[in-house]
Amino acid sequence: MRTVNEVIDGVDLSGRTCVITGASSGLGRESARALAATGAHVVLAARNPDALAEADAWVHAEVPSARTSTVLVDLASLAGVRAAAEELTRVASRIHVLMNNAGVMFTPFGRTADGFETQFGTNHLGHFEWTRLLIPQLADGARIVNLSSEGHRLSDIDLDDPNWERRDYDKFRAYGAAKTANVLHAVELDRRLCDRGIRAYAVHPGIVATSLARHMDQDDFATLSAMTPRRPGPAKEPAKKDGAQMSWVMPDQGAATQVWAAVSDELDGVGGVYLSNCRVRDDVEPYAVDPDRARVLWELSEKLCV
Repeated sequence: MRTVNEVIDGVDLSGRTCVITGASSGLGRESARALAATGAHVVLAARNPDALAEADAWVHAEVPSARTSTVLVDLASLAGVRAAAEELTRVASRIHVLMNNAGVMFTPFGRTADGFETQFGTNHLGHFEWTRLLIPQLADGARIVNLSSEGHRLSDIDLDDPNWERRDYDKFRAYGAAKTANVLHAVELDRRLCDRGIRAYAVHPGIVATSLARHMDQDDFATLSAMTPRRPGPAKEPAKKDGAQMSWVMPDQGAATQVWAAVSDELDGVGGVYLSNCRVRDDVEPYAVDPDRARVLWELSEKLCV
């Protein structure tokens, strides 16, 4: 598996701006470091001001020449998203990479500030509104990178009940639905924006050793392993971890594919696809790349975000 340093070797993004949500830790912080090392102006966006400041300081310690800015954004609040997008217009007039990296996973049932189910509201709707508001700032030829997951295989999204108002809540299927929404979002973004040369991608980073799994216990890992269908692909045969079939990677490996999506000339002219291990995957679940479902989800998301 490639590392993010291997991906950015020889890449020069001087004069370009990259915006990363969830940049205060894990894959977002690692991606910020890597893109700063290419000479890009990197805008780190996250909801916790102290963690954001620490991440910004860490990037500068790792890359002394880094050019960074920070923006506070709470993706679980549409008001917070709108305020952050307005702030971003003052920080970056043009955006060349928009990396929608932030997310929550397997959370107990809850609702966002606007009444959306937490995982759908944060992982999809927060990023949907964030991206929609930033489209005017996207440079021609920009790239949008949505963090999805092999977890999309756990469930399609129920377009009639996306916020779990009429069903018993299942945190695994809710996560799967939100990750499916991330892929569908990329598909429709790519269709709408490719005439400007703007391409969108959905990325599975691998099962990464970060704090994202803080809501999981040993039984959850076993349940997840039993629920996830086996698919052919480039991943190695997983090893046992905490009683479940899990194969872990470190953040510098996990961030490689999302950074590759942002910078690689191998993806020139390609978009609306699902990526993992620095390659296009063709075994994505059909419901996650269905263009008709992508259009319906977009229209539904617009109505919910009014």
